[in-house]
Amino acid sequence: MPLHPVLTGRPALLDRLADHPYARLTVGGEQVHGYEHAGALVWTADGPWGPVAASFGDADGAVEVFRQLADAGVLAETRWLHLPRVPAEAVARRLPVVIQDDWDFLWTVTDPAPVPGEAAVRALDPAEHPAVDAVLDEALPHSTSRPSDTRIRRWYGISEGDRLVAVAGDRSANGVGFLAGIGVAADRQGRGHGAALTAAVTRLLLAEFGVCSLGVMSDNTGAIRLYQRLGYTEAIPRSSIRLTD
Repeated sequence: MPLHPVLTGRPALLDRLADHPYARLTVGGEQVHGYEHAGALVWTADGPWGPVAASFGDADGAVEVFRQLADAGVLAETRWLHLPRVPAEAVARRLPVVIQDDWDFLWTVTDPAPVPGEAAVRALDPAEHPAVDAVLDEALPHSTSRPSDTRIRRWYGISEGDRLVAVAGDRSANGVGFLAGIGVAADRQGRGHGAALTAAVTRLLLAEFGVCSLGVMSDNTGAIRLYQRLGYTEAIPRSSIRLTD
């Protein structure tokens, strides 16, 4: 039996999910539909950055909903599906997966304690974007958050002399602060630049939105410990999958 939406529109979905920051960030546009199955709530939306398909609740139930939506052609324009943490084999049994990333969505509503070096953080000019790319080429070569990414509102950084050595992007949307592309040049790591940059930009986004979030790969335990020290103590584990074209 084909799936039919049980929720329509952003207000209805956010009400159902108690205005969760992850839902607020990912749900945008007029075409918002929510589906329920076996303890899972799945939603599709225009999103702030293109078509979004995400879910909360039971991971196995979410995989089944995504399978049915894929079979019905609903996900034809959607590049990534976002689920609660799920074993790769459980997804691959029902969906043609090319990539699966396991990561954590972290957020905070509290200003971090002052961090040495915050005063050196500054907003970057577009003319400095090639230098941003150079840092990311070293620190996060596979990151999709780049100066060419129209989702980024602004880049921030720290310089040593004339050299840009640490960067972070503001990818906030839908009333939720979101940090992306946080990277430090390989030969400048361990000097506190990442902590200072994250703290300073978190403070800015909290002043604007009242909540700030970020994503981090689940096996990056060092970064997770850093973010927790800076107040990112709320977290949900996620699995994002890309289907074959």
